[in-house]
Amino acid sequence: MNKYAKIATDGLINNNATFKLVLGTCATLGMSSTAFDGLGMGLSVTVVLLLSNVIISLLRKLIPNTVRIPAFIVVIATMVTLLRMALDKFLPDLYDAMGVYLPLIVVNCVILGRAESFASKRPVLESALDGVSTGLGFTVAITVMGILREFLGGGALFGIKIMDFTIGFFSNQAGAFFVYGVCIALFVFIGDRIEKSRRVKQARSLRLPARSPLSEPAAEREGTDV
Repeated sequence: MNKYAKIATDGLINNNATFKLVLGTCATLGMSSTAFDGLGMGLSVTVVLLLSNVIISLLRKLIPNTVRIPAFIVVIATMVTLLRMALDKFLPDLYDAMGVYLPLIVVNCVILGRAESFASKRPVLESALDGVSTGLGFTVAITVMGILREFLGGGALFGIKIMDFTIGFFSNQAGAFFVYGVCIALFVFIGDRIEKSRRVKQARSLRLPARSPLSEPAAEREGTDV
């Protein structure tokens, strides 16, 4: 796997900000009540991630180490301000739905974390790819949560009514925590199963036993034979 594929895979799956690193939970819980709100928040974070990563990567050799965090926040805040102006102009419904969570993107741990750990140390192309993949990983996660909560709590999907049966629990804050926990558990479980399957296939391709080293009972029998 080349470095670009690894960056993309890490952002989308291996280091998924929502289900693996559990970052940005405030926006995740607050904006996942509907699929549309989740998608809007995810794409907004992706745009800010992409632009801030690129700018910080371009300026990484010019920003003094002693003021790097304040400088990163200034860059991110500028991108969020431009995004707010664009949404207010072209997507006022989404702008109103996001409410206080839109300006809070400035202090979103996902964006600041990628700026500090990746964009400030890597070239522009790699930083841009990291921003897009991390943002899309966040978008998919929060949209999936929005789909589940909207369908179960409101009987709708992207605002389209599907059924009359609803469970109000999934529309409130407790439902958000419950869905978030279930999604994390499923993500980790599926990831572990895939990783285990990959290791078994790799062991078979190398003609090695799937369980290595030798199990204790077999090792004891081998040691007692004379």
